[in-house]
Amino acid sequence: MIKKLSADYLLTIEGNPIKEGVLLMDDEEIIDITGRDQHDAGSVEIHKGVLLPGFVNAHCHLELSHMKGKVNTGTGLIPFISDVVTFRDIPQEEILQAIKDADEEMQSEGIVAVGDISNKADTVNQKSISPIRYYTFVEMFDFLQDNWAEQEYNKYFEVYEAHESNHKNKKSAVPHAPYTVSKSLFNLLNKLNVQASTVSIHNQETPPENELFLHKTGAFIDFYKSFNISLDAFKKTGQSSLQYALDQMDSSQRTLFVHNTQSTLGDIQKAQAWNKEVYWATCPNANMYIENSLPNYKYFMEAAANVCIGTDSLTSNWQLSILDEIKTINKYQSYIDLQTLFTWGTLNGAKALGMEKEIGSFAKGKKPGVNLLALDIDDREEVKFSLRRDSEVKKLV
Repeated sequence: MIKKLSADYLLTIEGNPIKEGVLLMDDEEIIDITGRDQHDAGSVEIHKGVLLPGFVNAHCHLELSHMKGKVNTGTGLIPFISDVVTFRDIPQEEILQAIKDADEEMQSEGIVAVGDISNKADTVNQKSISPIRYYTFVEMFDFLQDNWAEQEYNKYFEVYEAHESNHKNKKSAVPHAPYTVSKSLFNLLNKLNVQASTVSIHNQETPPENELFLHKTGAFIDFYKSFNISLDAFKKTGQSSLQYALDQMDSSQRTLFVHNTQSTLGDIQKAQAWNKEVYWATCPNANMYIENSLPNYKYFMEAAANVCIGTDSLTSNWQLSILDEIKTINKYQSYIDLQTLFTWGTLNGAKALGMEKEIGSFAKGKKPGVNLLALDIDDREEVKFSLRRDSEVKKLV
C-alpha cells in the first residue's frame, strides 16, 4: 500500500527544502516526491514540522553500552582510557542486554545506520536482527610494539571473522589510533581490507597525542609505563600524529577520522590532499564528556571538509542521539547553519560508510527512513530553520 507523507517542509538534503512536499512511499522505499496540490484532500498524511531522512551515527562503540554512567566526566582522555581498559567482571547477560537497549534507543532516535567500533563479537547477534544498518569497524591495536603485531592481529582476526558482511551490514579491520598501532600492524590491516572499504581511526583527540609524536614527551609516556609497556623502540617523528597515520594507511580506501578536536587547518588539508575520500566524524557530546572541548569547526568548513556526526559510546555520552549532537554544536558554535548540520548528520555519514545509494537523502529508489522534527520555520524571505527547546525526533518510517 502506498503511503503519502507530508509536512510543512521536506528537507531532501541534496536539494532545496520543499514547502508542503509529499513523499510517496511503498513500504520503506521512496517512489516519488511531489507537491501536496497534486493529491486529493484526505489522501495525504500531513504533519506539523519538517521531514528529513534518517540519521547516520558515524561513530559508536555499541559493545561498551553497559558502562553508561560508570566513568567520570571531565578527566581527560588518558584517565578515561585507563578506566575503560581496567573495567572488568561484568556478567555477559548484562552486556548483551545493554547492547540491545542501546540499539533500540538509536532506532527510537531515528538513526538508520551506524559506524560501530568492535573489539569483541558481543554485538554480532543484535546487529543481525536490528533494522539498523551497521558498518562494523573491527579495531586492532598493539601499543606501538612491532613484535606484538602478528599475535594481536591474529587475536582480533577471530573477531573480524565473527562479524557479518552482507546486503545490509558491512565490516572492515581498522587501527585504533596512531598512538596504539605499530607500522607492522598497520601493514597487516592494509592487506586484510577489501577494495572500497571504509577505514576508521581515532584522531587527535587530546594534546598529548601530538606531543608523543612530535617530541616523545607528555602524558602518554606515563600511560605506557603504568601498563609496563616499553616505548624504548619508539622514535619521535617531529610531526603530528595524523601525519604518522597518513604515512601508514592505504590512501585508496575511504577513510574516517574520528574526534579531531586538536586537528589544525593544515592537518585537514594534508589529509584531504592524501586522499579525496576523507571524512571527519565529530562526536561533540563525547568530547565535552571526556575533555570539555570541541573541534574548531571553522577549520573544517574552510577546507570544505566532509564532516559527519557520531555519538561515541554510552561510556562517554549521556545518550545515543544525533539530534542531541546537533543541538550541542548549534549551542556552542551556532555560526553553522542548521541545514549544514542536518547534512552532516545524514548524507555525509551515509557517504562515509559507503551507503549513500540507499540512505542519507530523500530521492527516488532510496530507503532512507523518515524523521519528523518540530522546528521553528521562518520563510518570509529565504527559508530558515531553528531548533526549539522541545525539538525532538519522531520516527515515521
